[in-house]
Amino acid sequence: MGPSTDLWLRRYHPAPQARVRLACLPHAGGSASYFAPVARSLAPGIDVLAVQYPGRQDRLSEPPVDTVEALADLIAPVLLPYADLPLALFGHSMGASVGYEVARRLEKAGNAPLVLVVSGRRAPVRHRAETTHLRDDAGLVAEVQALGGANSRLLDDPELRSMALPALRSDYRAAETYRPGPGAVSCPVTALVGESDPKCTLDEASSWREHTAGDFALHTFPGGHFYLDQQAPAVLDVLGERIRALTAAR
Repeated sequence: MGPSTDLWLRRYHPAPQARVRLACLPHAGGSASYFAPVARSLAPGIDVLAVQYPGRQDRLSEPPVDTVEALADLIAPVLLPYADLPLALFGHSMGASVGYEVARRLEKAGNAPLVLVVSGRRAPVRHRAETTHLRDDAGLVAEVQALGGANSRLLDDPELRSMALPALRSDYRAAETYRPGPGAVSCPVTALVGESDPKCTLDEASSWREHTAGDFALHTFPGGHFYLDQQAPAVLDVLGERIRALTAAR
């Protein structure tokens, strides 16, 4: 098991005595540091691993990966050594799609996740034709800023914008061109969604039940696509309670 400086994983608040782990997968344009507050809040009972995709922050010099499947192919083997304890997955927006594909790969390797928690992302069966990744830079930035999010205003800075755009465009391409193959996961799935999210309706979120042979739960929160920025305590309560209940049951 590698140190906190592994290429793919960040452990902002290691919890060596925890009985369960949670791997967090960022949204399009997002980075591992987005989940530092999650790690702080859930420690020491839950050991939080935050995934760092290529092309951002300390991996800025690496080319980004532009398909969900390719990201999952790279991430699943990195997480396998951490499945010595029950391992839950949490992904927001594009990270939910990545999390679903990672879960499928972990199950194939004989290490089904404890639970897959998907946030702000419609179920794979509910496809929308989207082409944001084909817009010019101004159009892409406008879309990101319209969705809000704590760091979206950083794109106003020309230097930061030029650094962020390659990974952002690649992530949008991955999310918008994702077409899952047939099948479902056996682990439980919990879907979280903002009541006014333009990217995912309550009905689209509820369709995640079609992608699991296990239990399904849906939780709604006030807010839009980045509802979790404003609803962090409530989201963490749901996340922590779900993980602890399933760990106790196991």
